[in-house]
Formats: sequence, structure tokens, C-alpha cells
Amino acid sequence: MQSCTQTSSDWHDRLSGPVSNPAGLFRAAKGCGMTLAPGMQTAPPPPRPLDAPHILVVDDDPDLRELMGTYLTTQGMRVSVARDGRELDRTLADSRPDLIVLDLMMPGEDGLSIIRRLERADRPAIIMLSAIGEDLDRIIGLDQGADDYLPKPCNPRELLARIKAVLRRRDRRGAGGTAVRLRFGEWTLDLVSRTVARPDRREVTLTDAEFRTLAALLDKPNIVLSRDNLLDAARGENVEIFDRAIDVTVSRLRRKLGEGDPIRTVRSEGYMMTLVAEPA
Repeated sequence: MQSCTQTSSDWHDRLSGPVSNPAGLFRAAKGCGMTLAPGMQTAPPPPRPLDAPHILVVDDDPDLRELMGTYLTTQGMRVSVARDGRELDRTLADSRPDLIVLDLMMPGEDGLSIIRRLERADRPAIIMLSAIGEDLDRIIGLDQGADDYLPKPCNPRELLARIKAVLRRRDRRGAGGTAVRLRFGEWTLDLVSRTVARPDRREVTLTDAEFRTLAALLDKPNIVLSRDNLLDAARGENVEIFDRAIDVTVSRLRRKLGEGDPIRTVRSEGYMMTLVAEPA
């Protein structure tokens, strides 16, 4: 077995400076058996401003949990960590993180179960992590309202970039504190609450994927958007997922819009919105 001569302090020092291969560094640290508990750090992290993004990292692997938390802290985030759903619940009872980095494959209650039970209306943004990388898990998680997905082991710099992108999207939706609505035909879309309604039906909540797909179609009315176009809009770029996922999302979106929905299928090409949206 290859010997490991670096201490937990060494790993913290390396994470706080430039990292040429962060994912490799994470794996190497774990291979050395490092459990970087708070008491093992060389010094407490500097205090973060109260308006710094609050990130909750939920992962049953103590090494990766602490390494991810340390890296995000060095990048100006306020970080809490939890090893399972029970610790997540205790954290949520005391504070409201802006975003949860959630491992899908945990013993006991898994990540998908946690996503399902959190109240969609007021839960934080969620980025899923999974070492398995199953397409079905990604689709289910995204359809349940998760905001993004990354396979494990992930490059921490990419994780940081995804966190910032998700938070920017959330900020844009909530800017101004008042609902922004679009009317297309008989339907009204609330861009803040992510709900859609028509006069003869109750208001229904859209998943993150459904909302982004509908927004992309409304942005280019009477233009056919390919599945690749809609996947980029609904899932974000560089997420590996197959085309069938967008068919499932559009099918569920149509059911929520109800009879006479304005989305049309163009065979072998994609989907098209047949109505023009205007401010409500």
C-alpha cells in the first residue's frame, strides 16, 4: 500500500490555495484516510458576512463532506454540513440555507426521498450529487424540483460554478419582491412562484424542469425548438442526460396546462409554442 505522508492540515492548506486538479485532490485525501473534523483544522475559518450564501452539504462520507465544506468556505460561502436526513432536518429547523448540496445515495433515507418530502414552495435550491450516475435518478430528482446535478467525484470548482449559477437564477426570479406574470392565451404563468393557471382550473405548481421548459418555449413562440435546445434550457449545459427526459417533461407540462394546451409536437424536430406571451 502506498504510504501517505500528508496530514489533514496539509490538505486544508492545499485546498485554500490554487488547485490544479481538485477532484484528484479530494480522492487523494480520502485515500489517506483523512477525516477532517473541525477540531483537526489548523485554524478556524474566517468569519463570513451574514449576506454570504449559506450552503448546506449533505453527504454520508465524512471525508468528502468536510473537504467540500472547507473548499466552499475558502470561496466565501457560509457552510453547514450534515451526514444524513436527520441532521439536515436539525439544520433546517435552526436556519434556512440558500442551497443544499445533496448526495443521492445515502444509507437510511436517500437523497430522492429527502427531495420529495421537502416543501417545494419554500425549500432551498438543491444540487444533487451521485456516484452512480444513473439517468433515471437524475430525471426523477430534476422532475421533483432539484435545480442541478453533478456526478461524484466532482471537480469542486465546477461545483462552485454550478452553485453560483443556481443562486443567480434564484435571485433573478425573486428580484423586486413582486410577482412577475406572463399571459399566453387563457393561461397565466407566475415567474416567481412558478405556478400556472387558467380561469377554469386551479393554480398548479411547476417543477424546475417544467418551468424552464415552458419559459424556453414562450421565449421563442412559433419557432420549433429541438430536444437539445430544450434540454439545455431545462437542465443547464454540460449535464449528461438522454433526449427522452425532455419528452417526459413536456408530457407532464401538457397535463398541467390541461385541455387545448398550446404546445405542439413537430415530428423528428422538437416542440413549438403556438401562443405569444405578454405581461399580465
